[in-house]
Amino acid sequence: MLNEQIQKLLNNLIGIEHVSTTLYLAMSAYMANQNYTGMANWLRLQSEEERTHMLKLIDYVTDKGGMVDIQQLPAQPKEYGTPLQTFQKVLEHEQFVTNTYQQAYNYAAQNDPQTAVIIQEFLREQIDEEAQALTIVDRLKLAGDNSAALLVLDQELGQRTAAPAAGPAPAGG
Repeated sequence: MLNEQIQKLLNNLIGIEHVSTTLYLAMSAYMANQNYTGMANWLRLQSEEERTHMLKLIDYVTDKGGMVDIQQLPAQPKEYGTPLQTFQKVLEHEQFVTNTYQQAYNYAAQNDPQTAVIIQEFLREQIDEEAQALTIVDRLKLAGDNSAALLVLDQELGQRTAAPAAGPAPAGG
């Protein structure tokens, strides 16, 4: 059974993943509205990935006999600016998520080593999440206001496909 503090910590992470999935879905809709369909696709798939993270955390909490507490979501903006501004927000959000997982890991490592292992898996994935966002931001900076370059990058991002489903997380791990 999870102690109260670990349960709160995990519910906070569930909330962050829940916000992430809705944030990226809103960004996807905005980019689609701006006719950046490739960027919209990338963000939609990112939203689905964050939802998968949320579900893994929910499964872990329930498998450990904990109570999941899903909080009300804040409304997401309708507009995000230029593609560069949008993906800068993605990068900032991923850095926030990494920082939150790092703090959670530091606490769990001292108080619940089994939960720390689960959180560490998410931290490892955050390396890739931040690297992808940074690469897109850097490439958008290179493209600048060049519409041809933006369209090429949009096409490239549209080639992203969904990651294969990993299946449900086993109990306790």
